[in-house]
Amino acid sequence: MKPVERVKMADVAKAAGVSVATVSKVVNGRDGISAATFEKVLSAVSDLGYETSLGARSLRSHKTNVLGVLLAEFEPFSTELLKGVSEAIGSTDYELLAYSGGHRGKAVGWERRSLGRLAGSLIDGAIIVTPTVVDAGSGIPVVAVDPHTGPVDVPTVDSDNLAGAVLATNHLLELGHRRIALLGGRPDLESARLREQGFRAAMAAAGVPVDESLVVVGGYRPETAEGPARLLLTRDDRPTAVFATNDLSAIRTMQVAAELGVSVPDDLSVIGFDNVPESALANPPLTTINQPLREMGATALEILVRMLEGREPDATHVTLPTSMVERASCRRLA
Repeated sequence: MKPVERVKMADVAKAAGVSVATVSKVVNGRDGISAATFEKVLSAVSDLGYETSLGARSLRSHKTNVLGVLLAEFEPFSTELLKGVSEAIGSTDYELLAYSGGHRGKAVGWERRSLGRLAGSLIDGAIIVTPTVVDAGSGIPVVAVDPHTGPVDVPTVDSDNLAGAVLATNHLLELGHRRIALLGGRPDLESARLREQGFRAAMAAAGVPVDESLVVVGGYRPETAEGPARLLLTRDDRPTAVFATNDLSAIRTMQVAAELGVSVPDDLSVIGFDNVPESALANPPLTTINQPLREMGATALEILVRMLEGREPDATHVTLPTSMVERASCRRLA
């Protein structure tokens, strides 16, 4: 199959019956073109699907009118954030470019490489989702969402991980559970540290000692959570409940339980964190802590647009509230 050829300015000129110079004036917003000619050229542009080069446009105007959302990978958490940005950008004059730069074993420092490729020539500003490292030296405005190390030297948007973990743990305690396991995230991530801190704070406030042998690292990924979950559920004194600190780990825990013949929620209660769409589709539907992921994306966009307009953001660190979503994966102990 032959590749689709890019529509050239000469094609537009031929279709409109004008010179290439006239088309150039129209698409670059220059004066000296009659209204009739202007409309004729715009009609040809629309009919042919002509697009000016973003790179060339930025060299002329120093603006592309495109904002980037930079992701390590397209997974449920970042995809929900991206949906929030996409919904919010409709009220602006900007277009959106989503770029994944953290795959193929290049997890650390992916955001710097991505900004180096895109900043200035393709995008006017960037929202970086769960960056490993962020600095303000990219030359364009940057907003970080849920950075690995917590608030950084650029505006930051996250959710209340600590309060969310307290909510999750208290929910299990209120259902009568005392032997509660924590399937934690990566220890180097601020969100994971805060969620463990919230778990421990809730247990302490209830006067329930934490069994340290039930605190394990799941790593936020299904494949890294499976082994620790299996170890927890094959113990002779297995926990009656598991607080998995993200939904993907919680869902994998329930899958492991099903393989082992452990019924959720009859034999084991499981609660997650994030409220990604997959949590409602799990079997059984997962009780979880809602992070307002789409709102986080929309808030990051609002801050970025304010920066591009030369206005100071209302706050440099915005933390949005978390909330409980009760479904069918938890039950009261008899």
